[in-house]
Amino acid sequence: MIVITGPTGNIGRHLLSLLIEAATAGREELRVVVRDPARLPDGIRGRVEVVVGSHGDATTVERAFAGADAVFWLVPPDASVPPDEAYSGFTRPAARAFAAHGVGHVVGVSALGRGTPQAAQAGLVTASLAMDDLIAGSGVAYRALACPSFFENLLEEVDAIRDDGVFTDTVAAARPAPLVAVADIAAAAAALLLDRSWTGVGDVPVLGPQDLSPDDLARIMTEELGRPVRYQRQSLDELRSTMLGYGLNEAFVEAMVDMKRAKDEGLDSGVDRSPQAGPATAFAQWCARTLRPAVLGTQETVDAH
Repeated sequence: MIVITGPTGNIGRHLLSLLIEAATAGREELRVVVRDPARLPDGIRGRVEVVVGSHGDATTVERAFAGADAVFWLVPPDASVPPDEAYSGFTRPAARAFAAHGVGHVVGVSALGRGTPQAAQAGLVTASLAMDDLIAGSGVAYRALACPSFFENLLEEVDAIRDDGVFTDTVAAARPAPLVAVADIAAAAAALLLDRSWTGVGDVPVLGPQDLSPDDLARIMTEELGRPVRYQRQSLDELRSTMLGYGLNEAFVEAMVDMKRAKDEGLDSGVDRSPQAGPATAFAQWCARTLRPAVLGTQETVDAH
């Protein structure tokens, strides 16, 4: 029995489609925890057991983890509360339920940075690493998928890319860093959940195929979209003011600013790059498949890379 949290999110929906194949072959039973079952794809809803509720709720996880062999753990973003509450606070009922129900293996989505000089002052990343420690302390075998920023973050800037040919971030234009597609994170999670021969606690970096700077991203987007795209660097003060203007929790905003500062100081560069096990989607390939249709309003799925 594998339990999947966040099954309708960017990573969870990819993971669910991968694990359904194993469930169809009779090798695994699947259970999902979801607030709104209607958001599950029609073709999947009848093929998994559904527990309705939030996986941050003690009663819900008591039901969800009974009889579970493995759990995929993903904390949903919540900018309305301080980061410790958003990560460890949300996870604490689950950690108790892991121990109470003898869950053997947990795979969680976390962040790069452990062991770097920036890790203790990296805001949201620091909170995520503390969550990993909380889960590891429950006695389960745990693998934290240590992820950099996602390609999919650029989908939040589709309008600016389409209308103005610009995207923004706060890091130096020439600073290279790893980036990853959410589908590759899901593939790494599926491999660990289906082959539970591993023990102990550890990180599994999911880095994508190469480090890229914002200027690299702009060049590749220009090539793939057939129109000029440039990078515009935003100051941390501008980021802070914009987020506070949205009414977000002040402590959460400061944690986001601290994370962005740490990334610009090399937070994501603390892992030696080695060949990644499993898929490693190139940024140009992702642009052709995902960004180009979003920006140009077509259903093209060019795969020339």
